[in-house]
Amino acid sequence: MTSALLNISPEANLSRYLREIRGLPILSQEQEAALARSWRDCQDIEAAHKLVTSHLRLVAKIAMGYRGYGLPVGELIGEGNIGLMKAVRRFDPDRGFRFATYAMWWIRAAIQQYILHSSSLVKMGTTWAQKKLFFNLRRVKGQMQAIGSDDLKSEQVARIAQMLDVPEQDVIHMNHRLAAPDFSLNAPLSTDGEGEWQDRLVDESETQEHTLAEREELSDRRALLPDALKALNDRERHILIERRLKDTPTTLGELSLHYGISPERVRQIEVRAFEKLQRLMRAQMMEKRRTHCDAAVSDRTSAYA
Repeated sequence: MTSALLNISPEANLSRYLREIRGLPILSQEQEAALARSWRDCQDIEAAHKLVTSHLRLVAKIAMGYRGYGLPVGELIGEGNIGLMKAVRRFDPDRGFRFATYAMWWIRAAIQQYILHSSSLVKMGTTWAQKKLFFNLRRVKGQMQAIGSDDLKSEQVARIAQMLDVPEQDVIHMNHRLAAPDFSLNAPLSTDGEGEWQDRLVDESETQEHTLAEREELSDRRALLPDALKALNDRERHILIERRLKDTPTTLGELSLHYGISPERVRQIEVRAFEKLQRLMRAQMMEKRRTHCDAAVSDRTSAYA
């Protein structure tokens, strides 16, 4: 089943492939059923091969109906052949209907899945409604003589949504997706090949200088924290550490029991202690910067002296 169905592939030489499959025999319903049973019951590879090759023309006919999606017909036929082989594996001849009736659904599903994955770098449709919209929007627009319209009128959107039983917003979104081709960010800016479009994208992340400055400031604050904590009284320092500097903060209720005061009073002490700590550390940071600036001025003065 996985071996080559013919000596040539539809991708390599489509015209020759189509001539070859036109010469393959057509099976009667009794022959189909016998071959299908032989494959199902005995795993007869030769029977499955005959069942597949006798329906290659069906695959080609179905694939031709999808030529308008910009993909090579040979590739569509190849994907349809895969769907045909899946149909052979699952076909039950005892149900009484022809193999072609069953196989056409597998062939179409394989071709449509390939088109959805190949038509865009971004997945075009995932739900059944989106797939139906993808494969029918162009046809409906043609009936309404709106093929060249990138932006549909509101009444056209409403009519298409009603005809295909999908939300109007999905119609608008899919129409824009189909109208706008994919564009690679690695495409060159000009014919001389200098630079790519991605080079013009704005980097919204922080600059290295800003990141370094924040890291240094955080390091300075951590160094100043122990001295700033010493300026608080014992109760303020203990409550602040328990509430703000522990991985698992102590609850207000636990601290209120410890000190014999209300939880609200503990919260007030915590807020006041934190504000005091911020003022102390801010003052220390300013003093440190002032000292640094004075030292830098002194060094420059000495260099010019």
